[in-house]
Amino acid sequence: MTATIAALAIDAHDPRRVADFWLAALGWVELEIDSGIISIGPRDGGPGIDVIHVPEPKTVKNRLHLDLRADGSTQAEEVERLISLGAVRADVGQGPDVSWVVLADPEGNEFCVLSRSVQDLAAS
Repeated sequence: MTATIAALAIDAHDPRRVADFWLAALGWVELEIDSGIISIGPRDGGPGIDVIHVPEPKTVKNRLHLDLRADGSTQAEEVERLISLGAVRADVGQGPDVSWVVLADPEGNEFCVLSRSVQDLAAS
């Protein structure tokens, strides 16, 4: 027997702000709100994200992060879209010659935007 990922959890001082960012970034829907937890996920099911209220702000680099691929746009266009939603560029020690872009959500949770789009992967 094996385990299956049900959801990723993101701790947030302001769960509504963080959930709204990820809803817009991923085009997902809100699934449930219960006791300081906002659950979001894809419309067609599958693992989602639980945004969980915590009293303290984020203080250190994430040990686990999301890697995103652009869908229907370039990496640069996707980075600009995410920045317009509230993301900021982040430095986690990546060198200047890496192929990904590191961003952080409105509470500083780092994530990467990879150089190859969904369409590039499908063509290879």
